[in-house]
Amino acid sequence: MGDNRNADVLRRIISYCNDISEAIQRFGEDYTVFARDSVYKNATALCVLQIGELTTHLTDDFKQTYTGMPWTQIKALRNVVAHNYGKIDDESLWETITSDIPKLKDYCSSIIQQFDVLMQESTNEPEDE
Repeated sequence: MGDNRNADVLRRIISYCNDISEAIQRFGEDYTVFARDSVYKNATALCVLQIGELTTHLTDDFKQTYTGMPWTQIKALRNVVAHNYGKIDDESLWETITSDIPKLKDYCSSIIQQFDVLMQESTNEPEDE
């Protein structure tokens, strides 16, 4: 049931991507505001950290099959956020949340749609008796 596990992880990643989008909507898509507001930065950094942590729960087969995202780099960014928060470059985090996170969300959503189609097809197939 690797696909179910991976689908669950992807849904949680999408949820954190949505949280980042909500933060951007709430605080505004303005780098100057972001750079000056520690609450804004911390809220989004926590989501980035959680996303990176979740990538460790994806199966190796999944990561080898779905190579459209740099899973290792996403995990590495999680480590930077977790262990060096005071040293995170504001511009890098901003680029991540405004550019990379929407791409990640779209990619994960497309995989979930593929999984859903496959699940639907498998439940519609007549069983051999």
